Amino acid sequence: MLGLFWFLLIALGSAAAGPAVAPETGRAAVILHIDGVIGPASVDYFARGLTKAEARGAAIVVLQLDTPGGLDTSMREMIRAIIASPVPVAVYVAPGGARAASAGTYILYASHVAAMAPGTNLGAATPIEIGVMPELAPAEQPAKPNGEKPAAKSQAPPKDAKAINDAVGYIRALADLRGRNADWGERAVREAASLDADDALKAGVIDLVAADVASVLAQADGRPVTVGGAAINLRTKGLPVEDIRPGWRHQVLAVIANPNVALILMMIGVYGLLFEFMNPGALFPGVIGAISLLVGLYALAVLPVNYAGLALVLVGIGLMTAEAFAPSFGVLGIGGAAAFLLGGMILIDTEAPGFGVSPPLLVGLAVASLAFTLLVLRLAITSRRHPVVSGPEEMIGGPGVVLDWSDGRGHVFAHSERWRAVSAAPLQPGDRVRTLEIKDLTLTVTPEGGGDHP
Repeated sequence: MLGLFWFLLIALGSAAAGPAVAPETGRAAVILHIDGVIGPASVDYFARGLTKAEARGAAIVVLQLDTPGGLDTSMREMIRAIIASPVPVAVYVAPGGARAASAGTYILYASHVAAMAPGTNLGAATPIEIGVMPELAPAEQPAKPNGEKPAAKSQAPPKDAKAINDAVGYIRALADLRGRNADWGERAVREAASLDADDALKAGVIDLVAADVASVLAQADGRPVTVGGAAINLRTKGLPVEDIRPGWRHQVLAVIANPNVALILMMIGVYGLLFEFMNPGALFPGVIGAISLLVGLYALAVLPVNYAGLALVLVGIGLMTAEAFAPSFGVLGIGGAAAFLLGGMILIDTEAPGFGVSPPLLVGLAVASLAFTLLVLRLAITSRRHPVVSGPEEMIGGPGVVLDWSDGRGHVFAHSERWRAVSAAPLQPGDRVRTLEIKDLTLTVTPEGGGDHP
């Protein structure tokens, strides 16, 4: 028995000392997919994909990309991950008809190998949160057909110029890092220039045009790249491919990080907690409200939120809720709806595609909140007009029968219970009475038909 004990102890120690299963070391090409706007969910999926590729000893990661752009913060996080990655990263704009617009252009420039499928395009990398495309300088504007020189146009406002110059510096730094066409990258930022796959290859913006992933791997073979500060030659031809598709985590994060969903979750959370406070012990509204509120706050934490907009949204919800408890003939409700709409319009501090709050949704939520407020108010007024049907107040004016009586006091049977009672009128056992008042568990009664009852 003692020997068995020592055997188990040694076995447990061996298990703790080292992993039971050795990690996979077979070299392969890991394929990741991003189809849609670049956001927090894209960053999470891409970072996890790079980690898996490193753990499995992958020779290269191929990011198949099709995006209209996205958040600047998310784009920069992905680029930092590419630059710091110990595994070479090839960005492949595919399939045909796909694009690497705006943020996608920067990511393509940052990659170790930039590839595009026929029929794809990249560019239009002007920071769109500026709202207005920058004007070309007079010397850059084309001459009119009659040879007349174009009129000089005003320069971009300082704030816009600052953002544009920052984006230009960033894309030129990436171009210098990877040996790509920095001048065209600047044009993509300043003029929203765009190129198709063949022209991008001729301009030195990308490294190769490939019909599929196998072609990317074949053409990338032998190409020199710098990974982690060390120069290496890629050995990618004929590599087995491991496809890592976005899983449920990515899909959930993509839904949660949608500003419209975040706003709905905030509303559900606030009203769920409100219902719980109004009806302690209901549980379901409180639980659902707390979870929704926390998830909504998480979504807002990963999005570029304008805190003035968030404050206006919360003030609007508070005012519309207050209308139900302190009726102001619509002043609080209408003011709350106005604050909610204004806050929702400026809630997300970007104009990146896919990250705006839908105006119809804002109007729908505001109308629904006002309708809820009016419903609560109507129910409160209706319940106030109804007669009391429970509690001590319900006994006032109610009938009773005298059980015993002596010296102006005794006991009566009222509301199916035996009560102490007092009365200024002479009473006898068996007399029918009505209750005038309840004080300290003692009824003040009067003979039925007496004139003291209101």
